[in-house]
Amino acid sequence: MAEKKDATQRNEGEGNRTAAREYNNAQHDFVDSGKVEGKAREAQKALDGAEGDKLRDAELVGKRHVHEEDPEVKH
Repeated sequence: MAEKKDATQRNEGEGNRTAAREYNNAQHDFVDSGKVEGKAREAQKALDGAEGDKLRDAELVGKRHVHEEDPEVKH
């Protein structure tokens, strides 16, 4: 089923500057929120816990995909 596009949404050509700006603003807001350290501890706990192997495997899969597109990416 085709998605209905919002009337205000327009094609921005190469790249989407609006989406990039919104993403960047959200990242800055997250950093400014003071939650980074807590989320980093949660991530470390997950890596050290039962799901650690699954998370590391997923990271390797992602890196393989990027490596195929960008040979500068190191495994």
